Amino acid sequence: MENNKNLMAEPNEDKFITLVVNEAGYKTLSNKMNDNRKPYEPADPSKIRSFMPGNVPELFVKEGDKVKEGDRLLILEAMKMKNILLAPFDGSVRSINVKLGEKVPKNFILLELE
Repeated sequence: MENNKNLMAEPNEDKFITLVVNEAGYKTLSNKMNDNRKPYEPADPSKIRSFMPGNVPELFVKEGDKVKEGDRLLILEAMKMKNILLAPFDGSVRSINVKLGEKVPKNFILLELE
C-alpha cells in the first residue's frame, strides 16, 4: 500500500486497487491488467503511420526528396477507399518503410520525415 497525502492504493480480494486520488474521496478502480499496457507516447509528426490496416498502391515520393507542408506522400487504400496522406510540415523524406502493393497493419510507420 502506497501511503501518500494525495494518492493511496488498497488492493481488495478481487485484485482490484481502489485509488484515493484526493482528500475529497474521489475513487476509481484499477487492476493488474493496467500494468501490462503499453505506456503512452506522444504523437511524433515526423513518423507517418497507417491509421488503419490497408495497402499502399501508390507512392509520390522517394527517399531524400524535399517536401512542403501539404504535399502528397502516398496513398493508403483501405476498405475500397483511397486515402491520400499529406506532409504535415516542410522537410525531406528520411526513409520509406513500405513497398508498392504491400499490406500494412494499423499504426505501421510508413515513412519518416526530417
